[in-house]
Amino acid sequence: MHETTPQSPESDAQEHAAPSPAAPPPVVISAPQPSADLPAHLERLADRARDYVEAASSANTRRAYAADWKHFSAWCRRQALSPLPPAPQVVGLYITACASGAATADRQPNAVGTIERRLSALSWNYAQRGTPLDRADRHIATVLAGIRNTHGRPPVQKEAVLPEDVIAMLETLERGTLRGLRDRAMLLLGFAGGLRRSEIVALDAGRDQTEDGRGWVEILDKGMLVTLRGKNGWREVEIGRGSSDSTCPVVALQTWLKLAKIPHGPLFRRVTGQGKDVGPDRLTDQQVARLVKRTALAAGVRPDLSEGERESKFAGHSLRAGLASSAEVDERYVQKQLGHASAEMTRRYQRRRDRFRVNLTKAAGL
Repeated sequence: MHETTPQSPESDAQEHAAPSPAAPPPVVISAPQPSADLPAHLERLADRARDYVEAASSANTRRAYAADWKHFSAWCRRQALSPLPPAPQVVGLYITACASGAATADRQPNAVGTIERRLSALSWNYAQRGTPLDRADRHIATVLAGIRNTHGRPPVQKEAVLPEDVIAMLETLERGTLRGLRDRAMLLLGFAGGLRRSEIVALDAGRDQTEDGRGWVEILDKGMLVTLRGKNGWREVEIGRGSSDSTCPVVALQTWLKLAKIPHGPLFRRVTGQGKDVGPDRLTDQQVARLVKRTALAAGVRPDLSEGERESKFAGHSLRAGLASSAEVDERYVQKQLGHASAEMTRRYQRRRDRFRVNLTKAAGL
């Protein structure tokens, strides 16, 4: 999700206007606080309600929404405006400032996606305060449509790493070390499962083992069953055994679990003690992205690009796109593996599919 900002008509004088009173802080996700005389059993329900409200969105989403509200509040202070109550005219000016670069310290315009996310964050924060923002108001909707038409660009996609790339990336890892075994298992599991980086690090060794886990693995004779809780509920991903132990995701994971001595809890953890010990802490999704980038660069993937271009081409999604681009099977199986609701979404991940396999020109008789 990203936010959008209309063209800002404010002048330099407005930019340096006297600050307004301190803006309210971002909303902390919570259920209504019980009154002092509330029965104890209702207080316990309120505590549970707060847990459920927090579980409604991911930690990354909450952090992003808090940062966006802070950004909006700071802009309002500079313009001597108040962020409360919600005013479509003010929000329309804000997204204009974001689109024109007037809302950032470096004067760089925000991308349309960023503006749309900021707008979603404002809507969420206002809704939590009980004062909904009318995004259909012409001061917001029309300005946002204009921003999309003026500044919209095709999405920038990460480079897919193909099977031969993954094999070369594996060769760059440390041999015979816990860190190397862990990284090998993450790359192979992420590629063969078509998993998001957040899904990789959220896995546990078994079902219902940790509070922050969002899935688990089961190793079977013919492969591995990965159960995930994603954006649209639970789904299962089947990962078969590879044709060679050296590139088999199941063997890689079994080796990591055995030598790291992980029978319970987070699947992928920090390696400590000069690479000799495995800590209890779960890895973050950013570490997966850095692993993919580091190994892709070290393996010389896409040598036709400049160093700077290669630096920006690879991330966690490169594994997911790699599976979609290289699996020579019916498209519906790839769609199921990636958990997409539509075939069109799956096609966005396919970097080297046969785009003209169905030729409607000839089929129409031309």
